[in-house]
Order: sequence, then C-alpha cells, then structure tokens
Amino acid sequence: MATYLDFEQKIKQIQESIISAQVRHNEGELKDLNEKLDKAVSKIYKNLSDFQKLQLARHLDRPYALDYINLIMRDKYEIHGDRHFRDDAAIICYVGYIGDEKVVVIGEQKGRGTKNKIRRNFGMPHPEGYRKALRAAKLAEKFNLPLLMLVDTPGAYPGLGAEERNQSEAIARNLLELSQLNTPTISVVIGEGGSGGALAIGVADKFAMMRYSVFSVISPEGCSAILWNDPSKVEAATNAMKITSGDLKELGLIDDVIDEPLIGAHRDRDGAAKALADYFLTELGKLREMSTEERMEARYNSLVSKGAFSE
Repeated sequence: MATYLDFEQKIKQIQESIISAQVRHNEGELKDLNEKLDKAVSKIYKNLSDFQKLQLARHLDRPYALDYINLIMRDKYEIHGDRHFRDDAAIICYVGYIGDEKVVVIGEQKGRGTKNKIRRNFGMPHPEGYRKALRAAKLAEKFNLPLLMLVDTPGAYPGLGAEERNQSEAIARNLLELSQLNTPTISVVIGEGGSGGALAIGVADKFAMMRYSVFSVISPEGCSAILWNDPSKVEAATNAMKITSGDLKELGLIDDVIDEPLIGAHRDRDGAAKALADYFLTELGKLREMSTEERMEARYNSLVSKGAFSE
C-alpha cells in the first residue's frame, strides 16, 4: 500500500480514480483523469517548501540504495566484510555492470520493515561499515573500475560500540583515502545525507544530489533542539539550514542536481533509476576524457573550494 503525505492527498484521490477507471475500461474518463493528474503534480511539486522536500527525502516508499542497485545493475556480485571485525549491513557494496560499464557501487541501506531496519541499523553505519566501503573502493582502484557511491543515512551510528571501534577515525580515513583514490568516482545523495555519515562516502570527482534529497551537518530535529530547545520548530530549522539540492547547488557545495521525475522517486522508481544511471554514465564519460593528472587536479580544486567565502 502506497504511503501519501499530507500535501499529496489530491494526487492520491486522482490515482485511486484512475485505478477505478482502468478496472471499468473507461478510456474517456481515463484520459481526463491523466490530464488532471499531470496538472496536480505540476502545481504541487513545483511549489514545494523545504520542509516538504525533507519529507520526500525521508519518504517510506522512496527507493533505497539496494533498490537502485537492483534496477540499474546487472551481473552483480556483493562484497562482504571489512576483514577486520564484521560485515556491517548498513553499507552494501557490489561489483557489476551499469550499461556496458563494469563498476563498483557502494551504498548506505536503511532497510524496510522492522526486521530489516534493525538488521541495517536504520541506515546508520558502524566503523566497520566505512572500512568495508574503503575496501571496496580500493578494490575498484586496483582493477581500474569506476566507483559510484549512493548516500542515504541520517548519520553515522553514535553508539558506544561504534565509538570503541573508533568511528571518527574510520570516517576521517575514508575522507583521506577517497580524496586520493586513483579511479573515476561519482557520489550521489539519493535520500538523506546526514553529517559525517554521508561525508564518509561523499568525497568524489563528481558530487550530485537527486532532486528531492537533502544534505546537512545535522538533522533539522537536532538543530531545533540545540538552538531553541524545541523539537517542534523542525520546519523553521529546515528552512534556515538550506539543505535542499537547489540550495546546495546555488551555494556551490555540490556539482549537479539529478532530475528525478517531478512526481518523485517514490512514485516513479524506474524513472528515477534511469535518471541516476544516465547521469552516472554521462559524467563518467566526461571524466574519462580527462587525463589522470587533470582529473586529480580538478578533484583537489573542488575539495579545497568548499567553505571558501568572500565578504
């Protein structure tokens, strides 16, 4: 059963009417309803607030990393474990093909349903998850394979065990190693990019966000609790933080915004997966036109420019 947010109720009503018309084989009514749906989608989704975009980024039906991997990859094989402690299910790594390109894909996986959410730790990786990601990245470098990273996490796991196994070092090590990785790399925020948990697989030649994704140093709930000691001000915090793809593109903190379907990836998974795959293959082609020295220089310049400002 599809889940609809408050501002999607009109779309829900129209889509239910479309299903009814399809059952009755009423072609005339079906045509009118599809036109009505297109107008409603355009009106609603072209005027979303930042808080509504945050809700879409966290939507229960939004594709997770494994959904995209299953949609865009073929002949894939999963890579397990960090070879130090254990296999963290919050990080998934695959080698396979996207189009005609053999690639390595790393993603953060939240899980669906109570059992899987617990297994995936709600998409919050432990240190061994980031070390597994680095192992897969090094494998890509060794065999000269391009690397695609899919960011979708509320943040790195802050529990006692994670701290005992040096969470901060694992993230810092990834930042260092990925910045120096000698293979084309592309990172995409597909849903929620939270703090260091997102940065740990966010250093790349190209860093992009899906249209309805968010990227922030802290969750809006955490921000409102710290600044106002009032978690109910999450909407005001969202608007102030500038965490949407459009805001971050304007600020120069990301390279591109991927045009997932206007109605959202949660309503059109195939369209969103195609947009992601097309972006990856297009940008990979551009990166391959550059020499190794040019690509590494461009990556360096992009990284050091982050946070620069002028008065």
